[in-house]
Amino acid sequence: MVTWPRKTERLTLRPARPEDIGPLLAIRALPAVTRWLIKTDVDPVQYRDRWLRAINDPYDHSAVVELDGRVIGDCGLGVIDGMGQPGGPSERSEGQIGYIFHPGVAGRGYATEAATSMVALAFGELGLRRVTAGCFADNLASVRVLEKIGMRREQHGVRDSWHAELGWIDGYTYGILAEEWAAR
Repeated sequence: MVTWPRKTERLTLRPARPEDIGPLLAIRALPAVTRWLIKTDVDPVQYRDRWLRAINDPYDHSAVVELDGRVIGDCGLGVIDGMGQPGGPSERSEGQIGYIFHPGVAGRGYATEAATSMVALAFGELGLRRVTAGCFADNLASVRVLEKIGMRREQHGVRDSWHAELGWIDGYTYGILAEEWAAR
């Protein structure tokens, strides 16, 4: 069981409440945010249900990110099976992180702070062995966050990602192992 809320130097990460769905949807709908999302359109009812289901899902650690009591974004950690043959230690051994923040708070380190907290959760309370994240290569803000928290670029997919505005563009996958996190 994960301990919530999680506090960082400036932020509070916590499970969603019904009243968070409106602000989260509003952030998600901003053109500067949707520009870098894979799924650019969501059904509000399904979105709300997914967030509220995450509260009791042992493999979905999605969190609302607050600054001084105001919702400024979200950060997620999904627990997944690592690559490997069935029955081995790869089952439920990896985490995937992602985050969305209001553009009005960009450049202040909040995404880095929240992502750091989620990776610490993955390797601490959850005992995972590896964490990954993906992004469009052109999303320089996300690239900087992942590199600042110590993740290494493991894959550079050449024109592997479809972007509605930019066409086929490059994608990156980042990763870090538990022992690398502990040694940093």
